[in-house]
Amino acid sequence: MFILWCLNNKKNDFMKKKLLLSLWFTFLLAAIGYLFWQNEFQYSLPTPIPKNYHAIAMGSKIELGPCCAFDNKPIFIHFFNPECPCSRFNVPHVSSLIKKYGDRINFKIVVLNKQKNFTIDEIQQKFDAKIPVYFDEAIAKKCGVFSTPQAVLLDQSHDLYYRGNYNKTRYCTDAQSNYAQMAIDSLLSRKNNPTFNALALKAYGCSLPKCTK
Repeated sequence: MFILWCLNNKKNDFMKKKLLLSLWFTFLLAAIGYLFWQNEFQYSLPTPIPKNYHAIAMGSKIELGPCCAFDNKPIFIHFFNPECPCSRFNVPHVSSLIKKYGDRINFKIVVLNKQKNFTIDEIQQKFDAKIPVYFDEAIAKKCGVFSTPQAVLLDQSHDLYYRGNYNKTRYCTDAQSNYAQMAIDSLLSRKNNPTFNALALKAYGCSLPKCTK
């Protein structure tokens, strides 16, 4: 009887350990899945269109007010949230565009973040560029922007020439899909508006106003 009791105890201990191990692995897989969702998968989905969103058609006149009243060059607006992973990943690409086209395009940055304050100097340092920085969500509304990062390109008449993504990859590593750069090249060469697919024009990234999915 004693031997049977010992065997049953060992069996029960083994079953308990097996159950605890199964629960641990389940928790671990759930944690990995949650982290993947938070950092990767959710940003591969289109940004949900907000309620009461007012669409702005390509070619529309964009009245930006005093900030751009005297611009006689095309205007490129980078909508940026320092807390958005997608925005952070494309900083080097945007910086390269500023350096390459800054003498022919007036670049501006609009910071969209309601939860943390940033200074103009902080933003300029991130892009290594002394360009105008604004903290005005109304500019995003006027351009039909509801996510970050987004690029808006206006021609010399302040008509909306391009609004969309920078690249189909988060890190802007695919030269064949540098959509914003293609729009700049097309405008500067005075070609007809380029045709882009949904990966260029459908917003991907962090939602407004808190810039989270």
